Amino acid sequence: MTQTPTAQTPAQGQARARFTVPANHPMVTVLGSGDALLRVIEKAFPAADIHVRGNEISALGDAGEVALVQRLFDEMMLVLRTGQPMTEDAVERSIAMLRASENGEGDGEETPAEVLTQNILSWRGRTIRPKTLNQKRYVDAIDKHTIVFGIGPAGTGKTYLAMAKAVQALQAKQVSRIILTRPAVEAGERLGFLPGTLYDKIDPYLRPLYDALHDMLDPDSIPRLMAAGTIEVAPLAYMRGRTLNDAFIILDEAQNTSPEQMKMFLTRLGFESKIVITGDVTQVDLPSGTKSGLRQVQDILEGLPDIHFSRLTSSDVVRHKLVGRIVDAYEKYDSENGTENGSHKGRRH
Repeated sequence: MTQTPTAQTPAQGQARARFTVPANHPMVTVLGSGDALLRVIEKAFPAADIHVRGNEISALGDAGEVALVQRLFDEMMLVLRTGQPMTEDAVERSIAMLRASENGEGDGEETPAEVLTQNILSWRGRTIRPKTLNQKRYVDAIDKHTIVFGIGPAGTGKTYLAMAKAVQALQAKQVSRIILTRPAVEAGERLGFLPGTLYDKIDPYLRPLYDALHDMLDPDSIPRLMAAGTIEVAPLAYMRGRTLNDAFIILDEAQNTSPEQMKMFLTRLGFESKIVITGDVTQVDLPSGTKSGLRQVQDILEGLPDIHFSRLTSSDVVRHKLVGRIVDAYEKYDSENGTENGSHKGRRH
């Protein structure tokens, strides 16, 4: 998609660009069903007047905005050429990435097309891939480092992407097993009140990990893989005293580890293994007075070679848009009131 000159000269400070969509790309893939994608673009660039005629798209207006519009359509075409459809969410995220780069807020050379077309895992016609720049850097860090911490609010894909990388590593025979673990700390509830045996009580707590596995593997194969020890899902306490070799190990909900548990877990690392630790330091469910191992470990290990901290924010939330706004609202409340999660800082560590 290229910019072409026009006979009419724009006013000072303005620019005009015209883009021709190749004939092999139906306009609906560029504009969206019912022009839904076009409406997203028009809303994001109010200083540019965008028109569509046939397979040509023109933009007239503020020179900076028109340049961004041109870059956006170029990136969209790169994505569409891979056969991947553009969605309203993908367009919004592409615009955010381009604006961040334009404002000097980006610290890398990644383009929206590079972020949106990086495939991690495909299963039954569904592909798992990063949706934001920070998610791409998180996934890349997992490839490059032995220990990676994914820290960020709910809905940023920390655990889901880590599990996709674990399944990918298992399928590529880079590791011989996957170990998924969580500290058995309840979010305001007590496991002891649940009916049944210890396994029955723990199983619902680990259910989110099972659910993610079912998105990535043949559900019929999961019991067989677990019976063979190829996939293990267990509470963190079960890791004590072990050395974990040739494994992809994920510690989820790590904000609910104590400093002692975090040290214990990290020292389980064996040869040919990789560890990913995920958590949200704003949602600590530990008893009052107990310090979070995930908060402390950042001060201890930051800067060590082969250990990487990936930090995601509300802009990386890939659930309902309202989740990101909720995260921001809590952060604003805490900063204005000197609290954490609505509670006084002295009451929870």
